[in-house]
Amino acid sequence: MSLDKDHFDRLLEEEQPGPADLESALVTVTLRDVIQHTPLVVESNSSLASVIEAMQREDRGTALVVQGGKLVGIFTERDVLMKVAGHAIDLKRSQVSTFMTRDPVTLPADSAVAFALNRMVVEGFRHIPLVDDDNRPVAVVSMRNLERLLQSGRAQPATRSARQVNQAGGRLGARPRNITG
Repeated sequence: MSLDKDHFDRLLEEEQPGPADLESALVTVTLRDVIQHTPLVVESNSSLASVIEAMQREDRGTALVVQGGKLVGIFTERDVLMKVAGHAIDLKRSQVSTFMTRDPVTLPADSAVAFALNRMVVEGFRHIPLVDDDNRPVAVVSMRNLERLLQSGRAQPATRSARQVNQAGGRLGARPRNITG
């Protein structure tokens, strides 16, 4: 029995579902290309109340915690749920450093999407801070950012790239704001 070329091509397409560029995008698109906004960066001595208020105000699921400009932790919605909610904690007097996840896994912004996706799935992370060579936070990539890229089915960045942000006069990284209240 011989297969005609059209039938053979259909069988190959079934073996490789999804857009042809998807595999390429996972390897060639960097995390810098999927960043949607500057991170919320707070000092380690910031109060829990001020950090949670900033997360709500800025609609962020994470706050990157720094000391001396260098990343020392990450505070997430999950930390609020598992470490703060339901406990008798004075939010105005308690420091975020007490409840953050210390020394989080980080990646450089030029890492491939495939590497970050693997790391997030294997280790169960929803967010990974992106840092420069001096361990200063420049961004945070979320599983949602990566899902949007994958759902778009294109090897294009999901939003403006870091280069475009910089060319427009913006700054990808963010200076920490001491929001102790």
